[in-house]
Amino acid sequence: MRLPRIMLAAPSSGSGKTLITCGILQALVNRGFRVASFKCGPDYIDPMFHSRVIGVKSGNLDTFFTDKATTRYLFGRSAAEAEISVAEGVMGYYDGLGGISEEASSSDVAAALDMPVVLVVNCRGMSISVVPLIKGFLEYQTPSRIKGVILNQMPKSLYADMKAQIERWLPVKVLGYVPKVEDLVLESRHLGLVLPGEIESLKEKLNRLAAVLEESIDLDAFLALAYEAPDFTYETPELPKLSGGKKVRIGVAEDDAFCFTYRDNFQMLKDMGAELVPFSPIKDEALPEGIDGLILSGGYPELHAKALSENEDMRGAIHDAVKAGLPCIAECGGFLYLHRTLEGSDGVDYPMAGVIGAKAYRTDKLSRFGYIEMEAKQDQLILAEGEKARGHEFHYWESEDCGNAIHAKKPLRKRNWDCVHGTPTLYAGFPHLFFYSNPAMAWNFLQKCSNDSIQPEAPAAEGV
Repeated sequence: MRLPRIMLAAPSSGSGKTLITCGILQALVNRGFRVASFKCGPDYIDPMFHSRVIGVKSGNLDTFFTDKATTRYLFGRSAAEAEISVAEGVMGYYDGLGGISEEASSSDVAAALDMPVVLVVNCRGMSISVVPLIKGFLEYQTPSRIKGVILNQMPKSLYADMKAQIERWLPVKVLGYVPKVEDLVLESRHLGLVLPGEIESLKEKLNRLAAVLEESIDLDAFLALAYEAPDFTYETPELPKLSGGKKVRIGVAEDDAFCFTYRDNFQMLKDMGAELVPFSPIKDEALPEGIDGLILSGGYPELHAKALSENEDMRGAIHDAVKAGLPCIAECGGFLYLHRTLEGSDGVDYPMAGVIGAKAYRTDKLSRFGYIEMEAKQDQLILAEGEKARGHEFHYWESEDCGNAIHAKKPLRKRNWDCVHGTPTLYAGFPHLFFYSNPAMAWNFLQKCSNDSIQPEAPAAEGV
């Protein structure tokens, strides 16, 4: 099928690709296109920003989590609903696992999806040197799939000469430039901490950015590259389904404190027969009625620790339900919420749900950051002993008790550790899960949720 698609990548982080991707997405929406956006890698924040502020359907593409066939399926399923798909790369174009491999890099994703690439080059402090820089990226791999270039922080007065030099020496099309737009820069908090009251002002900022890019970038040529992508095929994998049309109701924490979710995880649960019921641990006083399972996703509980703690009815309801054996997946932020206490971003220790009898506290750096390979050390909610999956960790907070039900190790590195509180009814730990790395995780969870027998208790708590 014809699935127009294109990737915006860069030589390194900090090149401006996120800002330019957001501006181009907004410009395409303003032109009336049905757009799908994707983020390479495990990041939750950019897809959340794209969907909340720009209003486009957004997801992740990650060749560490999924093999080529599965990556093509996850892309094709969403891209088929759009007129054009735009992917944003991660880090530098060739940067992959462990900093020493191209596996799981943006170039790896582009290769898996036969996707044309536009390289965003930050030209601050550089003129003709941009030519050998681009030449290196074009020639490092063959084919590089780099078809176009956008020159960021390029003065208008210099652009015509640089475009002529690049296109004279290199087989690549220069699609335009982006001048300094300091008043339109998106701060990191905008991407991660979008409050409802900020969305309208951010939309106004993005529309002004889109207007700038309409003038400085040849968006028609950008679209033409996307439409030159070869025909696309994919196969739909077979997933198990609950028998007899039975629906399992899963309560899903969904508010400003719990907002890190992979769309593909939730879609897999639905495809297997789950009904997802959103609720807010900040605002709601009770869990949804009649739920068979619970998901507490990652997010920012530390920023909302006071409000979460003050909602004693919800803390008590979750404590009692999990202790009574309600199957529960609690990732990272959800894991923090299950602790006896959580140090908020204000430095105050707040009582939480009390399922994990330990304190969660702030550190000054990222802990165990990055991809991990996981192996179950014992039978537990999502994995049987010896089963493997892949995940990632990203957290500045730490726990006095991270658990030991799963053994984690860094790919291509020697570092390894134990983590996760895992029982027949509980997964609670820092690792974020991508179900398509091993669909047994989602299936085991739903099977337990659909089992009406008495369940074992979760680990002992030290009060709510």
